[in-house]
Amino acid sequence: MKAVIIEDEEIIAKVLENKIKKVAPDVDVVHVLPSLKTARKWFGENAEPDLLFMDIQLSDGVSFDIFNDFSLKCPVIFTTAYDEYAIRAFKVNGVDYLLKPVKETELAAAIDKGRKLLGKNEKPPADLAELIKSLANPSGSSKYKEKFIVNVRNQWMPINTKDIACFSKEVLNYIYLMNGEKYMIDYVTLEEVEELLDPRQFCRANRQFIINIEAIQTVKPVENSKLIIKLKEPNHKLEIDMSRLKSPEFKKWMDR
Repeated sequence: MKAVIIEDEEIIAKVLENKIKKVAPDVDVVHVLPSLKTARKWFGENAEPDLLFMDIQLSDGVSFDIFNDFSLKCPVIFTTAYDEYAIRAFKVNGVDYLLKPVKETELAAAIDKGRKLLGKNEKPPADLAELIKSLANPSGSSKYKEKFIVNVRNQWMPINTKDIACFSKEVLNYIYLMNGEKYMIDYVTLEEVEELLDPRQFCRANRQFIINIEAIQTVKPVENSKLIIKLKEPNHKLEIDMSRLKSPEFKKWMDR
């Protein structure tokens, strides 16, 4: 069984490859692809493998974008550095999410799932296909992220970016929707999130918050050279501070 790894950290990729050889000697890793760019080139020139190991966050984008360009039918095992309990919520039949550093027992189980899919000649489950479809942007009309995926009662649900009032860095990263709902998102830092957003629509207020211009109720100068940004209901209890040094730029951003 031939496999390909998409992973931008060379050491992590090598460790994963060694573990694959240990738990599944019949799986031959034919190539390690370190970026979206190299992955696109490789899949454009080669037949898809029997099994694909794919990191989620790459140095040049999100690995889901691969599916915008190629209709891959092979089982996919995603890997991520996120919290273990979040990962358990994203289990899907036939494919898997593995927490970094990958445990050999979980890796063996994931490979077995892929092996069974291949043996039955089945396609990936519909919910994964729908997820990939929701993340795709066939028209190519926007270079910014249009949807984020959240977990709701053990199901993946796409959220339109325009419906997000703000992104918040707490113990983990969360989004607050315009209707007040709050969900965790699978991103390690707000810096990663910020790069995916339209800067005309979203502004980095401070280290903890990225805000949607449509969610702002008022901005008030206060003591200690700060601005207090108050969001519209039902998120009005969120008062977000910003340095006055950013005041001229922020006002220009708001004054369209």
